[in-house]
Amino acid sequence: MKNAMLLFALYIIAVGKLAFSLTSDNYIPSPPLRLNNVRDSTITNLAITNPKGHCIQLSNCKNIKIVNCKLGPAKGNGVDIYSCQNITVESNWMEEIQSGVYALDSQGIIVEYNQVKNVQGPFPRGQMAQFDKVNGGGSRINFNRCENILGESYPEDAVNIYKSNGTESDPIQVIGNWIRGGGPSESGGGIMTGDGGGSYILVEDNILVNPGQYGLAIASGTHIMILNNLVYGKRLPFANVGLYVWNQYDSECADNIVEGNIINYINKNGMKNPCWNAENCPNTVFNNQCGAAIDSTILPEQILTAVRKSLPHPASHFSLHQNYPNPFNPATSIRFELAEDAVVNLSIYNSSGQKVYSLLDDRCGAGTHVIEWTGMDQDGRPVSSGVYFCRMNTKEFSQTRKMILMQ
Repeated sequence: MKNAMLLFALYIIAVGKLAFSLTSDNYIPSPPLRLNNVRDSTITNLAITNPKGHCIQLSNCKNIKIVNCKLGPAKGNGVDIYSCQNITVESNWMEEIQSGVYALDSQGIIVEYNQVKNVQGPFPRGQMAQFDKVNGGGSRINFNRCENILGESYPEDAVNIYKSNGTESDPIQVIGNWIRGGGPSESGGGIMTGDGGGSYILVEDNILVNPGQYGLAIASGTHIMILNNLVYGKRLPFANVGLYVWNQYDSECADNIVEGNIINYINKNGMKNPCWNAENCPNTVFNNQCGAAIDSTILPEQILTAVRKSLPHPASHFSLHQNYPNPFNPATSIRFELAEDAVVNLSIYNSSGQKVYSLLDDRCGAGTHVIEWTGMDQDGRPVSSGVYFCRMNTKEFSQTRKMILMQ
């Protein structure tokens, strides 16, 4: 019976076109899956536990999607990825697993809209998601939700980016995640970047509450941007610092931007310790609201939904994101989100308040949009180095971002 079920599950994956009659609360029970050299397939609607190892293990695979599965409890990882390309892990429920997603020596890994509860570790695992030597463009850890209940879990970092590199035009993204709970590890915390080195990583618009020893960190690396995140941490026996930049390795640490983050963190001694810059990463911008009047209500009381419910689309609000790269030369990308169709005016102004360039003045559909500014004025002439402002206006919304052009 066990072998027959395994063949049935593999048939689902290989064919990818078989229709099922499922209620919204039902999964198909499946033994653990271990796939090697499989391509162009989808794994969906499976419930997998494994008291001896991983739920889903992929090696040398390409173009695989894992969608709407229930993974765990398991002694190993929910999804274990090795030497793979273009793997998407989306809208899954993972609970009581060693790590949610662990990707090693891979490229194009997308981890989005998953819900993860009570990661068990132990170190060096213990993450909602970890990229280990994931290189190149197309990798994302976006819009996931993770909750670790103290006493029921033993996480390390919620997100860990280890010796991994995006590209200048397509950095590794860690965007829009909701993370609550950490500890009792005295080394683990929220979102760790530059662990052992790395480059071109964007951490933006995440919300963290009581994530552990730290909230957000750069431990080494170059061209890392940590922008516009919210972090709150109450006094806990393992709590230390909300946000830090500190080169802890022999690898290069430079040219990073840590800006616009709002932090309130109390360490284990009851002292406020929101931010720390060790100042051993040259050319790093560090400009944040440290010690802000925020508390645990930055996240709703319930962040995980019922197992089978989908997470909302990230464009549930209007938002103008920080441009990337910043500083830039000669071009930069500007991303904005619309909760609904709207007429959008997107313009560039110089430091004197004069309009330099009109990027957009048109109706746009709901969702996420990206537009590029090439450093030209309205007459097609290159503008000079300096500070510029990108302003977005709709009927209901207005927001401005500072940009730096360095030639």
